[in-house]
Amino acid sequence: MRVVFMGTPDIAATCLQKVIAEGFDVVGVYTQPDRPKNRGMKLCFSPVKEVALKHNIAVYQPENFREDETIQQLRDLKPDVVAVVAYGRILPQRVLDIPPKGCINIHASLLPAYRGSAPYQWAVLDGLQETGVTAMYLCREMDAGDMIDTAKTAIGPNETAGELLDRLAVLGADLLCKTLKCIEQGTACCVSQDHSKATYAPMLDKSMCPIDFTKTAQQVHNHVRGMNPWPVATMELQGKRFKVYETAVLDCSCEQEAGTILGISKTGLQIACGSGVIEIRVLQAEGGKRLSAPDYFRGHPLN
Repeated sequence: MRVVFMGTPDIAATCLQKVIAEGFDVVGVYTQPDRPKNRGMKLCFSPVKEVALKHNIAVYQPENFREDETIQQLRDLKPDVVAVVAYGRILPQRVLDIPPKGCINIHASLLPAYRGSAPYQWAVLDGLQETGVTAMYLCREMDAGDMIDTAKTAIGPNETAGELLDRLAVLGADLLCKTLKCIEQGTACCVSQDHSKATYAPMLDKSMCPIDFTKTAQQVHNHVRGMNPWPVATMELQGKRFKVYETAVLDCSCEQEAGTILGISKTGLQIACGSGVIEIRVLQAEGGKRLSAPDYFRGHPLN
């Protein structure tokens, strides 16, 4: 079975690596064009391109699929199936119509929940205890295609979005290979989503960074976890802006006004919330290094 793979970031690279290791015939890889990155603004390959080149697989990087030439290029690869993981492009219908066995996608949520570009981040932000990955057929509407299979996993109480993604990448890679085998054998299931239960997970942005201490301590904790590693939760303290990387919910009650600093312990800075107390354990002052809160405030005493 001839497979064309489409993807761009690390989760997609993990899936592609697994597909290659399992012996599938990957006849071409599509990924987003090289982008300038870091201070030097040098053009950098995507993680998927790195994997493809390592295995001598042809790489294609169109800006879009509007041109007839680009569509014909894909047709010429004669894919039986197209596997998509975080490609970063919406595929038009004339692309979806090319492979006879369809275009399949690995989505980092248990559909129909959390359709959209930031499913695992919102699962953490919303305090979910379980999530997973879904294998599905692509259709014109975003993340609304028929489901083939799912794989579930618990979310750790202190797990960040970045840590969760690392595990979902492995889970997704296994599910993708399982799905490709089922498609090859003609045993793949096809279950319609209950669209009435659909929820959406829009892309995160920096306007979401500031911590709202009027929320419960658990909600603040979830906010910090969900915004890590990007765009990172922030707070203002004595005229300085801090990025907050790690927190803990303390098992105590508090009647102080939300946002009141209660003190510094051996493990962190304790702040009153709308309900409960949060302890800031790892932070980074603007222009400074990431430090444990006790280490930072040892050198920068609070008034």
